[in-house]
Amino acid sequence: MSQTLVVSSRGRITLPAPIRKRLGLKAGDTLVLEDRGSEIVLKPGVVFEARYYGDEEIAEWDKNDRLSDRERTRILDRIDLTSVSSDEPSGAVVGQTVSED
Repeated sequence: MSQTLVVSSRGRITLPAPIRKRLGLKAGDTLVLEDRGSEIVLKPGVVFEARYYGDEEIAEWDKNDRLSDRERTRILDRIDLTSVSSDEPSGAVVGQTVSED
């Protein structure tokens, strides 16, 4: 579908009502604009609230989630490590904490 739209002096365009209805767009909705060289593409966008968590909060989570030696031993005793296939990617070490300091 191709339609000609007019850009106002303020840089605004009006999306045709049938397209807005088909896409479920309402006043105040967000669109994502992609600049593809000689084309622009508009896609319905999603806005969600994001929160930044600081180092102190993350350190507190790590502290609260840390296993005691007894808990770690109990869990490791229940895991049958002999059933792990050698075809699986390695890289994770069970029961060891890795620091990125």
